[in-house]
Amino acid sequence: MNTPNNQLHGVTLEAIVTRLQAYYGWEQLAQRIDINCFISDPSIKSSLKFLRKTPWARAQVEELYLATKF
Repeated sequence: MNTPNNQLHGVTLEAIVTRLQAYYGWEQLAQRIDINCFISDPSIKSSLKFLRKTPWARAQVEELYLATKF
């Protein structure tokens, strides 16, 4: 069975956030994952800073990335 970490091997958090933002936009992203870095004055830089310090939020972002059919 593949774990999320195996499926994400070699994919940076920055690449994940950038691709999700390009696909969904900040508003849709905030609706799907209710975290302030996607709601209040969102940017890739601020999102990365928050997600690197917040494992539960990062896990939700990674799960959405894996579930999204780009």
